[in-house]
Amino acid sequence: MRKPELLCTAANLDELVRVIEAGADAVSIGHERYGLRVAGNFDVEDIRRATEAAHTRGAKVYVSVNALFHNEDLEGLPEYLKMLEEIGVDAIVFGDTAVVMIARQIGLTVPLHWNAEVLTTNYETMNYWGRKGATRAFVARELNMDAIVEIKENAEVEIQVQVHGITCIFHSRRDLVTNYEKFMGQESRPASMDRKLFITEEKRDDLQYPIFEDRNGTHIMSAEDICILEYLDELMDAEIDSFKIEGIMKDTDYNVKVVSAYRRAIDAYVKGPEAFRNSVNSLMEEIRDIQPSHRELTTGFFFKEQVY
Repeated sequence: MRKPELLCTAANLDELVRVIEAGADAVSIGHERYGLRVAGNFDVEDIRRATEAAHTRGAKVYVSVNALFHNEDLEGLPEYLKMLEEIGVDAIVFGDTAVVMIARQIGLTVPLHWNAEVLTTNYETMNYWGRKGATRAFVARELNMDAIVEIKENAEVEIQVQVHGITCIFHSRRDLVTNYEKFMGQESRPASMDRKLFITEEKRDDLQYPIFEDRNGTHIMSAEDICILEYLDELMDAEIDSFKIEGIMKDTDYNVKVVSAYRRAIDAYVKGPEAFRNSVNSLMEEIRDIQPSHRELTTGFFFKEQVY
């Protein structure tokens, strides 16, 4: 059995090295000027150092260039893409067609991974982008297991699935938090992830939906974390190519332990279904032990019939 890739985000060089040493085969990084909801801002020199560190350890680096680009945002993008190729990153993650158009114009040869959030819901669209140059598609988090398996059976590109972590449930280009604070006559401050802001539902104030702003606007995140560790065998049977752990808004120690647990689960299933079944309960306990008490672990939409 071919092992799926285990991919994790990284907020800085130290975290990148630690998650690789914990078992990650690839690391996702980026800068908020070009990427949506990156775990940390890596400038060009940071990306160069990160790529060298990853390649030295036999891992890959994928750079997120999946922001929603307006006309003014295109300035400097061709030069940035050329620099990523010169550095030797292993793939560029895109969502906007502008990235593909510019990649063609400048003769870019770096592999492209398509991640357009909720738009990645069927294999025909994924195959379309495959014929335009993409080598991988990241399926929407709102799809269930049956839909994911059907996509993999018909896809002409590699398929990536998020298996752990927080997800985005709302995005706006507006600075909603800053505007609200101004409306309320409050002193507005950057609504970064460090402020740990959240919103709640009127009748379920125990649920906390993290909210933050960056140069791309406002992001409202899920109140729960996906955890598909117990069902990795189904995804591996379907021959999914890449499992992503979303480490944004988690500290490095947490991400390292989660990567280690998924690494051991993958390796166990490669040995055989019995080895996986014998290890998965203890691995789940390791994750439950470090999971924040206010964030429930859930299987998301993986086993839901109604997904939208």
